[in-house]
Amino acid sequence: MTYKLFFKLALAAAVIVISYLVFSKPTYSQSFAHMDKVGHFGSFFSLAMLTHLAFRPRWFTMVGILACYAILIEVVQSHLPYRSASMGDVAADLAGVAAFFLISWLRHRYKASINSKAAKSKGADN
Repeated sequence: MTYKLFFKLALAAAVIVISYLVFSKPTYSQSFAHMDKVGHFGSFFSLAMLTHLAFRPRWFTMVGILACYAILIEVVQSHLPYRSASMGDVAADLAGVAAFFLISWLRHRYKASINSKAAKSKGADN
């Protein structure tokens, strides 16, 4: 199994599990205030990471697709009698995507600085 195929399958499984959780009737109590927002944040951080690893799309493509999924979730939830729609959930979803991009950017900057220092060190040794 190739690297990209593994992450495509993981992404498909994550979308199925997340969709089930957000559309099913909740049978759990909230352990702390805004626990659902933390769930939305973490779910969309994971979806962004898996999408990136599976497809390496342009950032605006990924943000657009995940934003549409976030809005779709809330539209469907607004029609379910045991769920309610919330723009706060969409904000938490998009914050999770933004956090993925921030961490990815910071990781890239860190790796670039390490490589730059190693190149300078190697150049000084010659």
